[in-house]
Amino acid sequence: MLRYTLMRLGVFVGCLVVVWGLVHSGLAPRGLGDSNGLWIVLLALLISAPISLVVLRKERDRASERIVQRVNRAKADLEANRNQEDAADETARAQGQTS
Repeated sequence: MLRYTLMRLGVFVGCLVVVWGLVHSGLAPRGLGDSNGLWIVLLALLISAPISLVVLRKERDRASERIVQRVNRAKADLEANRNQEDAADETARAQGQTS
């Protein structure tokens, strides 16, 4: 997951540098008044999102598989704990009835 996040951040930073260069060279419009920095960030976000969607598809799928594996492992651990607790409860009840 960290790898995907860093790759996504890299795509955004690359877009940010390109947009900043385009705005400051005059090839892209400047923001209104003092909003130039915000304009550059928003434009970079708008451009980097579809690029990340296409370019990072395989990495996103790998990260998703790892998350699913962790969730399934946590569910199995919870079920094992629940079964262990049920077995201990059954044993305690059985011992209580025989006494």
